[in-house]
Amino acid sequence: MISIISAIGKNNEIGKKNGLLWSLPADMKHFREITSGHTVIMGQKTFESIGRPLPNRRNIILTLDKSYLRHGVDVVYSPEELEDLLRTSPQPSPSQGEGEEVFVIGGGMIYKLFIEKADKLYITHVDAEFPDADTYFPVIDENIWQKIKSEKHPKDDLNKYDIEFAEYIKKVS
Repeated sequence: MISIISAIGKNNEIGKKNGLLWSLPADMKHFREITSGHTVIMGQKTFESIGRPLPNRRNIILTLDKSYLRHGVDVVYSPEELEDLLRTSPQPSPSQGEGEEVFVIGGGMIYKLFIEKADKLYITHVDAEFPDADTYFPVIDENIWQKIKSEKHPKDDLNKYDIEFAEYIKKVS
């Protein structure tokens, strides 16, 4: 199962200059809890912005740069190569069986590539606008996606904005 996880602003903003637009410890904790023990897929720029493989996860980088290699991660150069890798190699959570959830974690180009292939979205809605953003999440089409869960967290001393943890599933057509 392919899931996408992201935090987005009111206008689907997700980043600026290959970085996040906010510091939200509650969202980072939420991200760790959901993705821990699973495979995470990201683009090269996202990996470079993180600077290291995410612990307790299988890290896969999707890039068009055929010379790109990094220690401690799997690197693939096309969506087809990614599909082959996922199909033929063991997942980090064997107890999960064949339905293991794989997470697409960014960035913008990778989200656009996988939005139609995804089965589930984990979205942190950040209650703010970021006019200087340069990277955006695809529009969540309500004709395709149904919100099945919502948990609101008001801003506090550590989290500058109100946030909502939402989960969406693809509607059956």
